[in-house]
Amino acid sequence: MDRQKREQATGRTIRRTTGERGRRRTALTAAALLLLPLTAACGTARAGTDSGSAGAEQRIAGVRWDVDSVTAGGTTHRAPSDAHLTVDDGGRAEGNYGCNRLRGRAAFDGDRVTLTIGITLMACPEPVMDFERHLADTLRNQPLTTRADGDRLTLTADDGTSVRLSRAEHAPLRGTRWSIALPGADGRAHLTVDREQGTVSGSTGCNHVSADATVRDGHITLGAPSTTRMMCEGSLMDVEETVLKLFDGRAEYRIEYRNLTLTSDDGVEVPAFAAG
Repeated sequence: MDRQKREQATGRTIRRTTGERGRRRTALTAAALLLLPLTAACGTARAGTDSGSAGAEQRIAGVRWDVDSVTAGGTTHRAPSDAHLTVDDGGRAEGNYGCNRLRGRAAFDGDRVTLTIGITLMACPEPVMDFERHLADTLRNQPLTTRADGDRLTLTADDGTSVRLSRAEHAPLRGTRWSIALPGADGRAHLTVDREQGTVSGSTGCNHVSADATVRDGHITLGAPSTTRMMCEGSLMDVEETVLKLFDGRAEYRIEYRNLTLTSDDGVEVPAFAAG
């Protein structure tokens, strides 16, 4: 009997110990499960913050940016319509200061970009040249902090000078006054396609011109031209002759932001840009 009692007591002790260990294990497992969502939540918050922060390269590259203004010494200088900047994914920078072209490289470091860019040396009217000097002094060879706000971008130098830019959109074919960029056109030749009327009108550089116009599948078909009969100096008559070759036939059109290229079926190419 003594042996049997001892065995029964030992059994109760073993069962009690096993039960206590099981309860402790269950409690620890429950505590671990409670901690898991907190740990996952913290990890998710950090990942979201990291993925939401874009560096300078992600903000700038692959977009054509129109320059809006330069602010230096408390004065804001408005940009001419041609001023723009583009940086491709390989870091190649191209654009226009407003008159002269820029070309070079972009180096990125976090939210900062350094542009090593040159400038052509074409002379332009003084207001444009004045703006170019401010823009070149800001953009070239110094680190610029980038800040994006929707379709706007601001580049700020350490001295507080800043350049404001806007994401460029392709100019629409219809409704835009396209200034012909042939040699000798001198800003006088232009065409506008009217959406409502289905017509094109403008100037050949010398005479007024109009015709029916149909736009379809990347092509524009121009009807027989109706023109005035003025005579002009030789260079303008050459421009007129080229422009009129687009009429009474079909031409392919290609738009890249504010630039238009019209190419007739027989290979006549007429470049133009969005005026104003």
